[in-house]
Amino acid sequence: MNFGLTDEQRLIVETTRAFVETELYPHEMEVERTGHLRMELIREIQQKAIAAGLYAANMPEEVGGAGLDTLTWLLYEKELGRANYALHWTCVARPSNILLAGTPEQREKYLYPCMRGETWDCLAMTEPGAGSDLRGMKATAVQDGTDWVLNGTKHFISHADIAGFAIVFMASGEEETPRGRRKKITAFFVDKGTPGFTVRDGYRNVSHRGYTNAILEFDDCRLPASQVLGEVHKGFDVASSWLGATRLQVAATCLGRAERALGLAIDYAASREQFGQQIGKFQGVSFKLADMATELKAANLLTMEAGWKYDAGTVTDEDMAMAKLKATEMLAFVADEAIQIHGGMGLMDDLPLERIWRDARVERIWEGTSEIQRHIISRALLRAVGG
Repeated sequence: MNFGLTDEQRLIVETTRAFVETELYPHEMEVERTGHLRMELIREIQQKAIAAGLYAANMPEEVGGAGLDTLTWLLYEKELGRANYALHWTCVARPSNILLAGTPEQREKYLYPCMRGETWDCLAMTEPGAGSDLRGMKATAVQDGTDWVLNGTKHFISHADIAGFAIVFMASGEEETPRGRRKKITAFFVDKGTPGFTVRDGYRNVSHRGYTNAILEFDDCRLPASQVLGEVHKGFDVASSWLGATRLQVAATCLGRAERALGLAIDYAASREQFGQQIGKFQGVSFKLADMATELKAANLLTMEAGWKYDAGTVTDEDMAMAKLKATEMLAFVADEAIQIHGGMGLMDDLPLERIWRDARVERIWEGTSEIQRHIISRALLRAVGG
């Protein structure tokens, strides 16, 4: 097996890293301390990202994207992951690839404006009573003639405050299964300003400052049939078909943050002196570095292998679950150890370590908790032997 990068991949990595260090790092302190991302700053960095060919790089060439294969896209995401998440996502955004599931008319109305950086999308699945168990959602969509009427609440909806529209998943009926009745789900486009659709401020979050969340409320929100994304009652099929690689994206950004934390820890261990020598010469520190590097490499290999298999059409749910599980838990370990090596200085906001440490916590929750990933992996192992 060849684990080396192609010349194109190496160029993308170098270009993205240089952009992150030059255009994103200088603004991290402002965003961290204010918890706010100014629209003027968003537009400034966004235009630079578009000029550099880095904006919406996850999308295929036929719709104006870079057309990166999955493995190369993960290398790109890994570099973006080094920076504050609000800066990296909002200013060098990747429109959700679920937009590709839209009709030609829906692409014109929703996809292409996102590709041009004119607006943003947001995905609304999670509810106060339905997180990992999406079949437990209570928000409903009821057909009334040719229209649909939406009612209910969604929360933890990322960047809904700046999005021009939401892609909302609602319970639209029930069906019989061998395990009993279960809810059918339908996806809808809902524009900001639609009567009965309200976006409220969400919760203050310890992780990813500046990357906001919101609460979406639907009160007899009426939509025409043209706002359905995909087929009626097939919302899970739409999500499964177009959102599969998001767990790998989470894994990749964790790799970038862990690399940054490890780099800072190595530099500090090599320069900080105590008891007459560099602290990196003490086994209590050097062994930490060895463990951090080993865990990082293992997570990197799992993630990149899953990306390679995704492109080959052989990836499994457990491949992606393993990558997400390992990378997110590795980041928590590396961030904690990096702070321990720095001592009290590691917790000061002069360094990005305390941010990386805080940000690491949410990665084991969103896009499927660590428990969900372990469930996926163990279920696959048992199913193979008839369990």
